[in-house]
Amino acid sequence: MLSRTADNLFWMCRYIERAENTARMLDVNLQMSLMPQDASAHDSLWRAVLRISELQHDYDARFPAVTALDVLHYLVREPTNESSIYACLRAARENARAVRGSLTTEVWETYNTTWLELQKHLQTHLPERNPGEFFEWVKFRAHLARGVTIGTMLDDEALHFLRLGMHVERADNTARLLDVKFHEEHEEHEDIVARTSEFYRWASLLSSVSGLEIYRKVYRDVITSDRVAELLILRPDMPRSLVASVQALTEDLARVANQRSAETERRAGMLYAELRYGRVEDILHSGLHRYLERFLERINDLGNRISQDFLVPLVA
Repeated sequence: MLSRTADNLFWMCRYIERAENTARMLDVNLQMSLMPQDASAHDSLWRAVLRISELQHDYDARFPAVTALDVLHYLVREPTNESSIYACLRAARENARAVRGSLTTEVWETYNTTWLELQKHLQTHLPERNPGEFFEWVKFRAHLARGVTIGTMLDDEALHFLRLGMHVERADNTARLLDVKFHEEHEEHEDIVARTSEFYRWASLLSSVSGLEIYRKVYRDVITSDRVAELLILRPDMPRSLVASVQALTEDLARVANQRSAETERRAGMLYAELRYGRVEDILHSGLHRYLERFLERINDLGNRISQDFLVPLVA
């Protein structure tokens, strides 16, 4: 497969996954912001969304203060913010248009219709009028895109590069969510308010990765931070866990392997082995923040190596 085609497929799926992840975070934050809390807690809630996406500095350069309305504008419809839902869905559609010959008609129409419907929703101010409905629409379109892709695409290199993009983005996002939420927990004072809000914090984190019902089914007990960490890092049957994402990434790398990718495969395999045989007690004992920082470095290194091995045209 031509490297340019692989590049478009890889980023097409990364961008729609990123749009969905952003919608999930904003939706949960809106629900959490309705809880009784002081001004500093409300401000911290919205700053956390910006920290997860590493957009705090850029946001501060554009807006004088952190408000729910400004953060929503910045992360939903700001065209110059490459991580906004608008920019992600636009980029996903443009990448799909560039490789229409490698996609089924159903996949192309799904991406194109998503882009056209987004413009209508923004024109009618749906994100401001009913943000919950808008975020559900974004999630539904992302689910639809994945389902149509799996249901209509040939199981060949094109599908594998699509899956690579999805799982690199998903692993990165889950790690960032988990890191920020644990960081917030340790910043709080051990008072009644903090202990009361802990349940809602972890419930919101699980909701943002569609994991609340899974948690109840697996543990059948109260929500604790240790179990949340175990579920989102080490459970291979949790679709958005780190180990599930890295396992799928490793498998698809093996299917598209070329003469340049041996080191990338080795690093992916080592990361998967550590996750597969890891224990949450060891991770927490060594420091979760340090562990997740290291994971983010390694998953981003894998993303860069995939670009070097498969996506960047060779220089003659």
